[in-house]
Parts: sequence; C-alpha cells; structure tokens
Amino acid sequence: MKTLKTIAATAVLASMAAVAWAQMNHGTHGGGMMMNMDQMQSMMATMMPSDGDTDAIKAFKEADMEMMRGMAVNYTGDPDVDFRLKMIPHHQGAIDMAKVALQHTADEDTKLLARAIIAAQEREIVEMQAWLAKNRK
Repeated sequence: MKTLKTIAATAVLASMAAVAWAQMNHGTHGGGMMMNMDQMQSMMATMMPSDGDTDAIKAFKEADMEMMRGMAVNYTGDPDVDFRLKMIPHHQGAIDMAKVALQHTADEDTKLLARAIIAAQEREIVEMQAWLAKNRK
C-alpha cells in the first residue's frame, strides 16, 4: 500500500511539473519570477513522503499535494476567473494545513491562528464561489 501511495504521489508531482513547465514556457507571463526546473523539482521533493515523517508532516504533505492538484487548472484567459480558480484551492490548502496544526499542536497561539485562518479562508472561498457563479461566462 505504501508503494502504491508513493507511485501515486510521484505521478501527481510529475504531472504538476509538466503543467508548471508548460505554463512557464507559454510566453504570456509578464516578467514575473518563475521557478526553474531545479527549483520546481526541489519543491516537489519536499512534498514526497519519507520514512522518517511524523504524522503531522505526513498530513502537511498530503495537504500540500492536494492544494497543488487543485491549483493545476488551465487558465481561461479571464484574469478575474483565473484568480479565483487558483485561489480557491490555495485557500482550501490553508484550511487543511490549519486543521493539521490544530490536530498536532499544543501551542495556544498556533491554535488561535489556525482557527482564525480557517474562519477567514472559508468565508473567502464562499465569496469567490459566489462571484464565479454570478460572473463566470
């Protein structure tokens, strides 16, 4: 089962690298800072499961990968729509990571911050979804 999860994670990360590479070379980016392939591979490697990972690290990595999968959508050409389509999974990733923190921390400041993040990000997701329902063509 662990091997199957590793294979699945590798496949997801490889597909994300392909999407990132395609977007990076699309030519429509306005001079923004883009990761080179070494940086992308390094970032993806940090999300791969490792034998020494604690339960918290495993949960954070799962949240990272789910967020990246959610953000791997094609651009529509409408910056208002694209912004929201990318931000919704990004916000959901913040919620998921905050929930991991709540499960694994004893620190009250961290719990307070995590709860605030969950409340704010959930509200903003609802706002973005409502905007998309009303305005997306």
